[in-house]
Amino acid sequence: MLKNLDALGIVGLLILLGGIGLIAYANWIIAVGIALVVAGLGLVIKSLISGMLQNFGMF
Repeated sequence: MLKNLDALGIVGLLILLGGIGLIAYANWIIAVGIALVVAGLGLVIKSLISGMLQNFGMF
C-alpha cells in the first residue's frame, strides 16, 4: 500500500496517526472511535473509486 502513495500521502498518513495519538493521550475510547470512523471512510472511498473505475473499464 505504501508504495502507491507519494510523499504527500505518507505525510498525510503520519499526520492522521499523530492526531489519533494525540486524542488517545487525552481519551483512548474516543480515539478508538475516531480510528474506526477513519478506517470505515477509507473503505467506502476505496469502494467508490473501484466501482467508478470499473464503470469506465479501467479496472
